[in-house]
Amino acid sequence: MFDGHAHQWLDLAIRWTHVIVGIAWIGTSFYFNWLNNHIRKPESGDEGVAGELWSVHGGGFYRVLKYEVAPESLPAKLHWFKWEAYATWLSGFALLALVYWLGPIGTSVDPSRADLSRLALIGIGIGSMLVAWFVYDLLCKSPLGTRPGLLAAIGVVAVGALAYGFSQILTGRAAYIHVGAVLGTLMTANVFADIIPAQRRMVDAMTRGETPDPKPLKDAARRSLHNNYLTLPVVFIMVSIHFPMTFGSEWNWGLLAALSVIGALVRHWFNLRGQGHLNVWILPAAVAGMIALAVVTVPQQGGDPPTEVPDEIMSIIDARCASCHSRTTTQAGFTEAPKGIVFDTKEDALPFAITIGRVVDNGFMPLGNITAMTDEERQRVTDWAFGG
Repeated sequence: MFDGHAHQWLDLAIRWTHVIVGIAWIGTSFYFNWLNNHIRKPESGDEGVAGELWSVHGGGFYRVLKYEVAPESLPAKLHWFKWEAYATWLSGFALLALVYWLGPIGTSVDPSRADLSRLALIGIGIGSMLVAWFVYDLLCKSPLGTRPGLLAAIGVVAVGALAYGFSQILTGRAAYIHVGAVLGTLMTANVFADIIPAQRRMVDAMTRGETPDPKPLKDAARRSLHNNYLTLPVVFIMVSIHFPMTFGSEWNWGLLAALSVIGALVRHWFNLRGQGHLNVWILPAAVAGMIALAVVTVPQQGGDPPTEVPDEIMSIIDARCASCHSRTTTQAGFTEAPKGIVFDTKEDALPFAITIGRVVDNGFMPLGNITAMTDEERQRVTDWAFGG
């Protein structure tokens, strides 16, 4: 829908912005969670102070005090942390729209799975964010909200179910990104609808000379902790587009759920460590989980890599792959071959034989099957690549 060159520059600008503000949001989230975990009983004896922390950084000493509820009076300057979250979501939403909703339709839609219109794709994306927030918010406000273990288990099942649902109608990469968009929406909505309003009520109560109600603040702290645990799964989804062995797998939804658990476990280990509890099994379990996932996803291969490209295989590559992977691309939305990989000649294609076999076998390529590669052609290319 956009000129290829302009589309790429707009993609770069939004993606860069998304990374910058995302770093700012994740950085403040990690830092304040680190503060909460390292705050210890105060030595000063100041009234109303729940804990304090001394640190040294950049050549200076810093002393942080955390109040049980609030200080006796407000300072002249009070810093709020919200725009990092809002800017991350807005730039992420813009990137989702530009690349997956308004970009080449094959990026998101595989006609062999579901023949979705662009409008239906957008409706599914926005609708999933709204429904997910409504359900999540209800769960948090129910008795489950005070049972973190059970709520986390429900969350893992929900992520797997969401990934499975998306994978049935979208390309694997688009399915992962849409799950990330849903999780990012939950995190941002936590800030917008719960954390910031709770803090505003506290400030407003102090302005009126009243004692703030601690309950909304406890609820806000709980939502903030949820965001902390969701961060690493979301970061994985952001980088997953570079690893088709995850989203391109037949079991991509299960891999996403498992990798989300691993990310949350790593975050939990750091949280426990900050609180002074050195757990000895969480990190080894996370490493073992990664190794197990790597083992079970090893592609089935035959003998040695092929030494030539037969004419029938080259004709399939010409018909189904070269519209994008060529020195003179003809596919709408592409101004150059992705990652500079071209298959104009047999000599170009042969070094990528195994890679071609893997991405064709798992359905990742052609992207969204935009060139309508048949199952028979997939099997021929796979047999050639893996010696079948």
